[in-house]
Amino acid sequence: MLDILRRRRSIRKYREDRIEPEKIEQLIKAALLAPSSRNLKPWEFIVVDDRDLLKKLAESKEHGSAFLKGAALGIVVMADPEKCDVWIEDTSIASIILHLMAESMGLGSCWIQIRARRHDAQQMAEDYIKDLLNIPDKYQVESIIAVGYPAEQKSPHSESEIQYSKVYLNAYGISYQ
Repeated sequence: MLDILRRRRSIRKYREDRIEPEKIEQLIKAALLAPSSRNLKPWEFIVVDDRDLLKKLAESKEHGSAFLKGAALGIVVMADPEKCDVWIEDTSIASIILHLMAESMGLGSCWIQIRARRHDAQQMAEDYIKDLLNIPDKYQVESIIAVGYPAEQKSPHSESEIQYSKVYLNAYGISYQ
């Protein structure tokens, strides 16, 4: 697991290769196995592999979503907030599980934050996506996880990047190390 965490980097450039159906199935299973508060599982997912839809989703925010047009998949992570008061945390956990699963299979991924972001001056990103994908009003969209075969290489995180200074033992201010 530490090796996966060291290797996992935000990938925003992808090869044109499609992702094999069995790998997509593994991503879906991983997301559905994500832990959630009280096991309520308020999250739901839309797996988008249609290139035209990916291009439209890439326009969902003013900044930070354009790279989605080059990804093989966009996984929209959403939840029904009536099912659980910590749906934001639960969808965030599912989103990171998708990242780790993608990395474990040699795929690249990147988080696209949607909740509380604007599409443009008149519309929120979430509303744009709801309209585009026919998502019922009761759902909240947290993120889109872009996934594809990486077309860029990034160095793994090094041991020197681990910030042990942010860890305390038994009380704040008592260094863990």
